[in-house]
Amino acid sequence: MKPPSFGKIASSILLVVLGWTLGACSATDRPIEGPTVADPDFGPNVLVFDPSTPDIQKHVDRVFARQEKNQFGSDRYALLLKPGTYNLDMQVGFYTHVAGLGRSPDDVSITGAVRAHAKWMKGNATCNFWRSVENLSITPTEIEIPNMWAVSQGASMRRVHVRGDLLLADHGWSSGGFLADSKIDGEVLSGSQQQWFSRNCNWDEWIGGNWNMVFLGCANPPAGEWPERPYTVIDRTPVIREKPFLFVDEIGRYSVRVPALRAETRGITWAGDVSNESPGGTSISIEHFHIARPDRDSAETINAALRNGKHLLFTPGIYRLDAPIRVPHPGTVVLGLGYPTLVPVNGSAAISVADVNGVTVAGILIDAGSIPSISLLQVGDPDSSLFHATDPTMLFDVFCRAGGAIVGSSKSLVTIYSQDVVGDNLWLWRADHGKGAKWLINRNENGLIVHGDDVTMYGLFVEHCHEYQTIWNGDGGRAYFYQSEMPYDPPYQEAWMHDGVHGYASYKVADHVRTHEAWGLGIYCVFWAAPIFADTAIEVPEHPGIRMHHMITIRLNGQPDSGICHVINDRGEAVMYDKRAVVK
Repeated sequence: MKPPSFGKIASSILLVVLGWTLGACSATDRPIEGPTVADPDFGPNVLVFDPSTPDIQKHVDRVFARQEKNQFGSDRYALLLKPGTYNLDMQVGFYTHVAGLGRSPDDVSITGAVRAHAKWMKGNATCNFWRSVENLSITPTEIEIPNMWAVSQGASMRRVHVRGDLLLADHGWSSGGFLADSKIDGEVLSGSQQQWFSRNCNWDEWIGGNWNMVFLGCANPPAGEWPERPYTVIDRTPVIREKPFLFVDEIGRYSVRVPALRAETRGITWAGDVSNESPGGTSISIEHFHIARPDRDSAETINAALRNGKHLLFTPGIYRLDAPIRVPHPGTVVLGLGYPTLVPVNGSAAISVADVNGVTVAGILIDAGSIPSISLLQVGDPDSSLFHATDPTMLFDVFCRAGGAIVGSSKSLVTIYSQDVVGDNLWLWRADHGKGAKWLINRNENGLIVHGDDVTMYGLFVEHCHEYQTIWNGDGGRAYFYQSEMPYDPPYQEAWMHDGVHGYASYKVADHVRTHEAWGLGIYCVFWAAPIFADTAIEVPEHPGIRMHHMITIRLNGQPDSGICHVINDRGEAVMYDKRAVVK
């Protein structure tokens, strides 16, 4: 049954979805000086709350009850909170995006909790994927332990102020998350987190660490050095423009804030910048966006809007596309709310970005379709040659998968031809469970292929592809934190070999590349289908311009007599029988 659409009522909005009621609010729900503006039509799965909205907790609980275990379901939700003070315990399930609508995180103050736990998996958070929290403050009081954010890949916490402690694990394992531009007044306790990436954050103290924890541009990183402690610390973030965010002004007008490009940064960007009108940043009125909805939009309507110079806001849902979404103009913002999911149905890419300056693609999930694609997301084209260092294309919270929710295949998941592209939290996943997760079905050779020069990746997660997980063909590449698992399911060694080499390295820098640098690389194996070996985890040219820092391999589990023989090229110990090996 299809959820009914919003009915707009001056004092409140009553939303009925699959037989249960959800409340939302319009700008007239709270007294504001002067005229007010009606909320945009974001569709039925964007819930906009005001502090005066009745029964907010009940509405939040109903979304969570629906999404707590909904790992491969089709429901998507964005819960948006207008500026003000709330008393809430917001539990965040699958495909749920919680965001404040203030100019600063402190404009939306929640007393209680905004949390993710893993009760549905008995405390094991290794499958707590696809959820996010942004642009709000939390004063934890609802639970006895610190505010819990027990997540793994495909999750993010951005522009968040926690007025207390933050716990990154439940009672079982957690497996990698992303924290950026956030302030934690108390302690961050990593608990059982196997790996974690933090960028431009402040906290009182970081406690804990297991395998691979990378801190980039953080004001107070933990003490200790690799490999005795699993910490990689880089003092400054070389170049970043923080992820754009939606906000509402004093009379209810919506805009998208695109922060300024910054270089050599350390710590958060928003403290002391209440107006967010820092030089170089821009605010784009929602009127300049095409608001896409899956019940009424197609590739044709979306592309027509983009050709006409509109920015693009995807609302939650599944978009089945018979052609790529083509982004032709410089400076275009493509922003997703509530994990909008794009599915190319004719074997094309889902998104193709022209070789132009300053495009943003943010908050998007792409599923490979049943007709194999060459790539799901393409930036530039093979003839790309322009320089974009002063205004790079940015990819924020971009997640691609082959299999899991639907049966699908793609030769690569993301292919970058343009120069100077910056990625900030990418999870590229060939499914190891769910629909179509079999060696001969969800075929996917590579996760990321980089052809452009001077491409930078912050928080890169690539897993289970059939061949190289990541191939770097461009010079000047940089990767800060890399988490990868080799494919679980090669049926026999001969099925996973090339040129007499056992298996494929996870991270491959092409032989012709002369400059490349990476920090904090963790590569793991679980060969459960057969005794399988990979000769090496990382394969790079032996050249002075290739500099690789802090690498680890771990055999997590699998068949006896299986594992990874070397960490990088022919160096580093073999990992067999649940061992680990490190190289500085």
